[in-house]
Amino acid sequence: MAHQHAHADAHQEHAHHGHGPHGHEPAARAGSWRTAAQATLHCLTGCAIGEVLGMVLGTAFGLHNGATVVLSVALAFVFGYALTMRGVLKAGLDLPSALKVALAADTVSIVVMEIVDNAVMVGVPGAMDAGLGSALFWLALAFSLVVAFVLTVPVNRWLIARGKGHAVVHAYHGGHQDHGH
Repeated sequence: MAHQHAHADAHQEHAHHGHGPHGHEPAARAGSWRTAAQATLHCLTGCAIGEVLGMVLGTAFGLHNGATVVLSVALAFVFGYALTMRGVLKAGLDLPSALKVALAADTVSIVVMEIVDNAVMVGVPGAMDAGLGSALFWLALAFSLVVAFVLTVPVNRWLIARGKGHAVVHAYHGGHQDHGH
């Protein structure tokens, strides 16, 4: 009987965090948008570090636009995965397991983010050739990151609702990762 009571309490706690068993509860829907935004922001942090570093290095070394984009995308994946791995390594996972979690949690999100981000950068006339001292370069880069965030949140919400994406990371934080409580 005590086991059933503990299970019910755990279920209520689980639902309280916006992760109901089927995701149909109104609180779960509101929570899932919040969770998706937090997951996207986490992913954006790593992507932005890599993206900005790649754009800066590519521009500083005078690489052509294609090479700069490839460098930015590669560094975005490195930093995006590294941030997730840092968190799950702290939770006690070994390196191979942490890498698997990072790949499962962030790959789709980073791919979407990088496609959008780089499409915007390449699409803004003159932004890639503007140089590091140009306001156009920095404004286009900031704008591209904002657009990438806005378009990636629904993707992450869809993934999390299906137990994929950043939902995988929550399993290694005991389901009690900071949700703004």
